[in-house]
Amino acid sequence: MTVDGPRSTAPDVVDVVALGESMVTFLPSVPGRLADVPSFERAIGGAESNVACVLAAAGHSVRWAGRVGADGFGDHLVEAIGAYGVDVSAVRRDPARPTGVYFRTAGDRATDAHEVAYYRAGSAASAMSVDTMDLDAVRSGRVLHLSGITPALSAGCLGLTRELTARRPGRTLVSFDVNHRPGLWRDAGHGHGPEVLLELARGADLVFVGDDEARDAWGLDGPEAVRAALPEPEVLVVKQGATGATAFHGDHVTSVPALHVGVVAAVGAGDAFAAGFLSATLREKPVRERLRHGHLWAAAALTVPGDLATPPARDHADRLAALDDAAWGRLRLGPGWTHAEEGADEEVRTP
Repeated sequence: MTVDGPRSTAPDVVDVVALGESMVTFLPSVPGRLADVPSFERAIGGAESNVACVLAAAGHSVRWAGRVGADGFGDHLVEAIGAYGVDVSAVRRDPARPTGVYFRTAGDRATDAHEVAYYRAGSAASAMSVDTMDLDAVRSGRVLHLSGITPALSAGCLGLTRELTARRPGRTLVSFDVNHRPGLWRDAGHGHGPEVLLELARGADLVFVGDDEARDAWGLDGPEAVRAALPEPEVLVVKQGATGATAFHGDHVTSVPALHVGVVAAVGAGDAFAAGFLSATLREKPVRERLRHGHLWAAAALTVPGDLATPPARDHADRLAALDDAAWGRLRLGPGWTHAEEGADEEVRTP
């Protein structure tokens, strides 16, 4: 798959447009229950804006499209995301609705002790729709990146996502990360999440889905079962956690094992994987190298404390992605690995 289809002649064409809700995130100053945390540090969060920020940090031209409140938190999001080099000209300000925020504990998100408190109901982003967004700006990239979070926010957001994933001649390449969030769909009231997500994924050209998501949402076990349910996307990437990832592309199947990573925080890896795969797709790398770039960018996110990490330098990542299978299997990546200068035949070890 390439992204060389019809391109806009407008001066503001970019590599990627990412559309979705971004929120202000409050990270705890100390571990413990939310009730016991005395103070929080402000950051940014949002699957699509995370992808936008990481791609921009890697040198791609990226636009984030969304809605935020006409408030201080909205100011912070626009300024912070723009500071990564992301074009925020397609962001709309809503004077009647607030910017969404959320708080989380410091624990691993996979444990029962982890807490997240969302304050996003009625947010400015939930008012995204075909009528409130500039569709020309949204479609002005070589790739349009969406996720399954957006359609869960409101009926208008679902209608917008359906419009953008509708197959029509000459459209930009549509990337869709399933991002199944059962909690959002339980409160949605405008559709059954698993059915909606399957419908939207069938309209995309490139789909990312975790095997755990596919099992929980659709009762599908294994990459082949996911492909059988999703034959339409030109490329389907099934992420298999610590095992690796499998890409179905045309009649071909390519699997790449995951890396050995010294995890600092198990957050942000899925968005980073998508960004790495998209970056390599934009550069027309072979599918095996696209998967490897996904793993490498995910490793960058896993070896820092927050959700966002600067990806490895392009030449460094290209060298590692080109390793033979044995050398790839020997890689050991830990904190600081993205700054290493090892050659293509050397191991990168945890400091």
